[in-house]
Amino acid sequence: MLLDRLGRAALFALDPETAHGLSIRALKCGGPLVSPPPPHQRLRVGAAGIDFPNPLGMAAGYDKNAEVPDALLRLGFGFTEAGTVTPLPQGGNPRPRIFRLTRDEAVINRLGFNNDGHDACERRLSARAGRGGIVGVNIGANKDSGDRIADYVLGVRRFSKFATYLTVNISSPNTPGLRAMQARESLAELLSRTTEARAALPAAERRPVFLKIAPDLSENEMDDIAAEALDKRIDGLIVSNTTLSRSGLTDAAASETGGLSGKPLFERSTVVLAKMRRRMGPDVAIVGAGGVCSPETAREKIRAGADLVQLYTGMIYGGPGLPARILRGLAVLVEREGAASVRALRDSRLSAWADRPLLP
Repeated sequence: MLLDRLGRAALFALDPETAHGLSIRALKCGGPLVSPPPPHQRLRVGAAGIDFPNPLGMAAGYDKNAEVPDALLRLGFGFTEAGTVTPLPQGGNPRPRIFRLTRDEAVINRLGFNNDGHDACERRLSARAGRGGIVGVNIGANKDSGDRIADYVLGVRRFSKFATYLTVNISSPNTPGLRAMQARESLAELLSRTTEARAALPAAERRPVFLKIAPDLSENEMDDIAAEALDKRIDGLIVSNTTLSRSGLTDAAASETGGLSGKPLFERSTVVLAKMRRRMGPDVAIVGAGGVCSPETAREKIRAGADLVQLYTGMIYGGPGLPARILRGLAVLVEREGAASVRALRDSRLSAWADRPLLP
């Protein structure tokens, strides 16, 4: 806890993007030193045909270029997700483009898929081949691409050798027109072409495919997404990306444009999660993301229908010791409820969340 507080004070003295770069470099150097909790049998989760040592993952956006997946796993995460990575390198939107909302324990970003591109990411993932650990790759499209679906198809082909699973990200608000790919006709073509690309690979390289969706959806839009995901037999959903809503914020930076993450996203994303679980049924894997910052918030995502959970902004405010604290606390909560495993908690508050109205 002291290390977390000191580290936060030092990093918060810097602008957010510089602080992020320093944290990546620290992980590359083997620091900060944090002892992960020992494996806990009750926290093991099977989802999308993968055996996860625990349900807590690092969301895409932190390790955009697959520079530190193994260091993140050593912090205690059961899995980590590199990306979003696009076929060609791109610089993203102009700086400043990340804003801390300290009073709200939130972040607004308008990065715009800044990354080193497929070639660099593939080299790094190829270099760690054989090390084990669950590492997903989040794939996207270049901003100026003439065929964005082709970019996703290329991502499936490039990273299936190295990724444990793939995430199709069409829900970032920071690439113009990207969220329009969640509309049914566009989504049907996207999922058809990506699943066809996967089916054409050798059997040993066919990886589970997840679809990452936005939290700013109507009931009809959720109906369409669920129908297409079920029809194309997508392995899972990640619910959700950042929101465009600014409801309830108190920090002066709330007026910045971009996607909002952190504590204020928890309720909105959890309502959408539960509504999608109800639509998808019990067998499709769902990852709950948005506002996870404690054992209790992780548990509540699972109660609302998630098999797994992810965080990112929570660690900005909670420090590198947060994953271990969440896992230790979650193990205690599972035992306190008399459950044989964390999976036994899933859906226990599904109706309580799914029956809520969508937030404006």
